[in-house]
Amino acid sequence: MSTLRKVLVAPLVLLMMMASPVLADQRHAVDRSQLAAAVGEHVAKQDADRVALREALARPEVQAVAGKLGVDLTRATAAVDTISGADLTRAADAARQVNQQLVGGASTIVISTTTIIIVLLIVILIIVAVD
Repeated sequence: MSTLRKVLVAPLVLLMMMASPVLADQRHAVDRSQLAAAVGEHVAKQDADRVALREALARPEVQAVAGKLGVDLTRATAAVDTISGADLTRAADAARQVNQQLVGGASTIVISTTTIIIVLLIVILIIVAVD
């Protein structure tokens, strides 16, 4: 049995050694530079989303609403670094709406802005609670 194994293994090893260089020369469907660019773009978008979230959470209006709701903004701000994927996108979209509506130091808060702030805080709290 061991002689038969040696006779079968030797040709298989030779075939694998000959096939390795041939397989290594194959072209990939996506170029490495394109792949690196796509990953870099994804990371940049996530960073921009996190910046938008931090800006919204730093606004006095958001802090006032969070205080009324009893939300711990320190915990919510710390959760910004742990959010990813669709949750990050949803929270960042809500944060951008808050930032856009409160640009220029608006002194009045419209109901829709308050609603967006509450939704933003609830999304962050749900994500923190799940983690």
